[in-house]
Amino acid sequence: MRILLAIAAVLISSPALAGPHCTDEPESKWLPEAEFREQIQSMGHEISVLKKTAGNCYEIYGKDAAGVRIEIYFNPITAEIVRSTED
Repeated sequence: MRILLAIAAVLISSPALAGPHCTDEPESKWLPEAEFREQIQSMGHEISVLKKTAGNCYEIYGKDAAGVRIEIYFNPITAEIVRSTED
C-alpha cells in the first residue's frame, strides 16, 4: 500500500516540476542562439547556462543586473518571458 501511495505521489507531482510549453513552431523559426543571447544580455542578464527545453523554450540560468540568481523560460521565437524564478 505504501509503495502505491509513493508511486501515486510521484506521478501527481511530476507535471508540477515540468517546465512550461512555449511553442509548437519548428526550431527553424526560432531565434538563433547567438541572437537570443545578445537580446537577453542587452536586458542586463548574465547567462551562465542556456538550453532548449522539452517544452520548446529557451531556458537560462544566470544573474540579473542586480546580481540576483535567475532561472527564466523564454519563448524562442519572440524572446518573451514565459516563466521566471529568482533566488
